[in-house]
Amino acid sequence: MVRKILYGMLLFVPLALLADFVLHLDPVLIFILAALGIIPLADLIGEATEELSVYTGPKLGGLLNATLGNAAELIITIFALREGLFDLVRASITGSIIGNLLLVMGLSLLVGGLRHKLQTFDRRNAAINSTLLILALVALAVPSLFDAAIEPDKAAELGLSEGVALIMIVLYGLSVVYSFSNGRHTTREPATAEHETHTAHWSVRRALIVLAGATLAIVFLSEILVGAVESVTVTLGLTEFFLGIIIIPLVGNVAEHLVAVQVAYKNKMELSLAVSIGSSLQVALFVAPVLVFISLLFGQPLLLVFNSFELVALVAASLIAAFIALDGESNWFEGAMLLAVYLILAIAFYFLPVNGAQEAAGEAVSLLVR
Repeated sequence: MVRKILYGMLLFVPLALLADFVLHLDPVLIFILAALGIIPLADLIGEATEELSVYTGPKLGGLLNATLGNAAELIITIFALREGLFDLVRASITGSIIGNLLLVMGLSLLVGGLRHKLQTFDRRNAAINSTLLILALVALAVPSLFDAAIEPDKAAELGLSEGVALIMIVLYGLSVVYSFSNGRHTTREPATAEHETHTAHWSVRRALIVLAGATLAIVFLSEILVGAVESVTVTLGLTEFFLGIIIIPLVGNVAEHLVAVQVAYKNKMELSLAVSIGSSLQVALFVAPVLVFISLLFGQPLLLVFNSFELVALVAASLIAAFIALDGESNWFEGAMLLAVYLILAIAFYFLPVNGAQEAAGEAVSLLVR
């Protein structure tokens, strides 16, 4: 049912292209059409990758999933980098992490808990992922906190961000290698879970064509989406920061979010947490550092320097998600708590003034450094 709805949403792809390139309609309408069109395209990339993994085997398939899991959001942020929208890019990184840890994980625990009461998952995997979450938080926070001390030296600022980004990419690669070599020993689903063996429904040729076509379409829609950001902020009274931290992550990841909730409903919490926590780790340890190096191609380096509000959100999301995952059990109330934190942060970000984050960030970070 969900997949049929997503297929139906493909209609928004030609509508967005027509509205922008031919009819030149209102930018807000174009933004909405482009956002709705990206949602099913992101799902198609995931589906094509899943089909290819049947032919390539679990290891190469897992690598494909790890690489293309956040393709839609990565493409959107690359266009934002090209336009110099660095606040939007950093906010989308923060928004993806807190969205996966609070909104997606919260909905999964709530829906799964309401149906199955108490759900269980492997504590060893949860402990490793929780440690990686805290480490990723430290890696993102260090350049932000030290920036106040080295800010006059632009070369040092860039060197710190590039050095941290390189280490994060290496660590992400090591985590992928570890999951391939040890995943079969540490993965455990509940005894009541429904075990399904995925069989290929597409040929390799069809999967590759769909993957290439969906990626190309996302490229066009992402350019349209980013091009309409300025008009949307002016017309709707939303800040670029709010668009980046709430709207953009939802657009790029909503199809993946639905998968996490669906498998939690089927009592497959191991897989559900792999989607929510794994996606957060991928954004923090792979997408964010890769964007640092991609930004160099546009002559405007992206620094891993987040404002104090983003750091507070990252700390809150990482700690509460880590605490909930450590005991290897979950229930609907824990899901409700995660959703409550996400809604509190969303409301706070909505009322944050246009320049509030930038003005307060320097003062707050300076205080932390002292």
